[in-house]
Amino acid sequence: MCCSKIRAYLKRLKPRVPLGRSYSSLPGLVGNDIKSLRSVISPPIAKIRNIGIMAHIDAGKTTTTERILYYSGYTRSLGDVDDGDTVTDFMAQERERGITIQSAAVTFDWKGYRVNLIDTPGHVDFTLEVERCLRVLDGAVAVFDASAGVEAQTVTVWRQADKHKIPRICFLNKMDKTGASFKYAVESIREKLKAKPLLLQLPLGEGKAFKGVVDVVSKEKLLWNRQSEDGKDFERKPLLEMSDAELLKETTEARNDLIEQVADLDDEFADLVLGEFSENFDLLPAEKLQTAIHRVTLAQTAVPVLCGSALKNKGVQPLLDAITMYLPSPEERNYEFLQWYKDDLCALAFKVLHDKQRGPLVFLRIYSGIIKPQSAIYNINGNCTERISRLLLPFADQHIEIPSLTAGNIALTVGLKHTATGDTIVSSKSSALAAARRAEREGEKKHRQNNEAERLLLAGVEIPEPVFFCTIEPPSVARQPDLDYALKCLQREDPSLKVKLDPDSGQTVLCGMGELHIEIIHDRIKREYGLETYLGPLQVAYRETILNAVHATDTLDRTVGDKRHLVTVELEVKPIETSSVVPVIKYAASVSEDLPKVSQEAVENGIHSACLQGPLLGSPIQDVAITLHSLVIHPGTSTTMISACVSRCVQKALKKADKQVLEPLMNLEVTVTRDYLSPVLADLAQRRGTIQEIQTRQENKIVIGFVPLAEIMGYSTVLRTLTSGSATFALELCNYQAMNPQDQTTLLSRRSGLTQVL
Repeated sequence: MCCSKIRAYLKRLKPRVPLGRSYSSLPGLVGNDIKSLRSVISPPIAKIRNIGIMAHIDAGKTTTTERILYYSGYTRSLGDVDDGDTVTDFMAQERERGITIQSAAVTFDWKGYRVNLIDTPGHVDFTLEVERCLRVLDGAVAVFDASAGVEAQTVTVWRQADKHKIPRICFLNKMDKTGASFKYAVESIREKLKAKPLLLQLPLGEGKAFKGVVDVVSKEKLLWNRQSEDGKDFERKPLLEMSDAELLKETTEARNDLIEQVADLDDEFADLVLGEFSENFDLLPAEKLQTAIHRVTLAQTAVPVLCGSALKNKGVQPLLDAITMYLPSPEERNYEFLQWYKDDLCALAFKVLHDKQRGPLVFLRIYSGIIKPQSAIYNINGNCTERISRLLLPFADQHIEIPSLTAGNIALTVGLKHTATGDTIVSSKSSALAAARRAEREGEKKHRQNNEAERLLLAGVEIPEPVFFCTIEPPSVARQPDLDYALKCLQREDPSLKVKLDPDSGQTVLCGMGELHIEIIHDRIKREYGLETYLGPLQVAYRETILNAVHATDTLDRTVGDKRHLVTVELEVKPIETSSVVPVIKYAASVSEDLPKVSQEAVENGIHSACLQGPLLGSPIQDVAITLHSLVIHPGTSTTMISACVSRCVQKALKKADKQVLEPLMNLEVTVTRDYLSPVLADLAQRRGTIQEIQTRQENKIVIGFVPLAEIMGYSTVLRTLTSGSATFALELCNYQAMNPQDQTTLLSRRSGLTQVL
């Protein structure tokens, strides 16, 4: 890039940084420094860190993110969740509720490293947001509340990180909180997460007395200046025998334990320790220990543990140092599919946002190759070619335009109209086919039978089934197209939101992951699309099944115009042991021999449509197998008539069978003080809850059990009333279970409007 081009680029860049809140200039864009500008646009891959912050709700993720942004020089004022002025919580709903819903991606630099940081939600209704972002991360920071240790949602998110094999470091936040216990929190990581904690820091005091941390690796104490309001000023002092004898002894013991732990997990380090430093661990250089900790973290055999208080501005800078030192760069992560693409473009669309001015904004994680504006890309999932009009660097809801981006980075693209969450993006169709051929050759070498498309596509998001639904209506019939457009945009952004039409009433039905999820969607339609919609009462997504095998036959004989359509179907519907959301379709030997593919598709369409609405509640049918014994088709009969006849026959069989309603069962975890335990247990018993165990966590009791979703509607309000606002709870879908006959009868009579008013 020549100097004149850079000056022109800088001029273009200036007006794009919006006013409203003062942000410092982008590092390297001051004084037309060519080298700095190049490093801003495409830093070396070894210097990139793609990390996420994950935790239970209220552990302090967003506050930690705000402090990280402030100390890295991206914000000039400290944002606060309680004041509603944080960078990553940029939606109005997030600022009002003080929770994170969408995962905002933020790019900043720290000591020569480029860090792409994603702040993920901790609320159970938004688990899909977490899952979506973990797939594009190379490392993660797990934030814990030091007074609570490992909580329900922490376990869920940790499991997701295990699934994607993501190296982690732990940050014990809220060390200044009353009841904070470093020892307890570390023990809960060891017990509940089955992880090996490596203590890299020790706290100086706990609760109100917390004033700093001790760096175990370098045997130094870090003290924050009490007069400093923003926590930027802190002193790093070596521990001395004269002034800190007791603390030095404790730190030396902790360092020796750390060296032994790392030596057990890393052979290379063990050889070094046993060879040169077996007599005196104190002589072991900090750099050697840090390199070994990096390898152990990368291998996921242990997790480094740091501590601090983000709200009180203590311990965040050492956390940033640990992120750059111990978490991997993109080239250190081993992605199997990269070998097939060579240096061609391969990227994953992991999030879609809708911007009023610019249309859909797609977040891409680039795994290989280079991405540039005005270039054409091929979407493997959608089987379509699109053009990127502009390329932006994401800075929460601020975006900076850039001319190109290389592998390892996270980009924001404008102009992709059809790309949705989870799509794989490559440079062209021929590039995808070449990669498929390489993968096929590799598969043959290893004798693996893999679907060609599966090998090419990056791991998709597993979208959980919605558990709540309610009707949504526009203010007038004239606004229905606007509502349809708003819902279409929201579905591209959030695949866990499902929208369907009720065939009987013609109403639009919203299906979501929880009360809060549907409430947020309703709120967003109002704020972002200016539609005052009406929500029907929240309803639980029940399922249905059958208890015995049934035979049925049906004939459809209809003349349309001068054409006669005649179909006769004979089939059997029976229950199956294994859980299956879609019906298992089988064909008798006499049918499968001469059934054309077109007719087979028509039959399967008919079966699937019949199983969408059960005979009891109109809920989807699951856990059934359908065997087609006979199919007689008159020549010239259309496939639509075949589908209609099969569908009618399946519905006839389902009506004849003994039917059973299945209801969603939730895992429930309630954290409550001893004083309020009895009323909480009594209330759960009334809600048909099953208590599995009651654990003790310091002063609190943790009630773990199952409860039907139908009984937990509005539970947060009731729990607050029962416990004077002191208890918290977490919910997660467990499975669908059969209702007992009495509850089923009550539900059916209530649905048909036959309940007596007492």
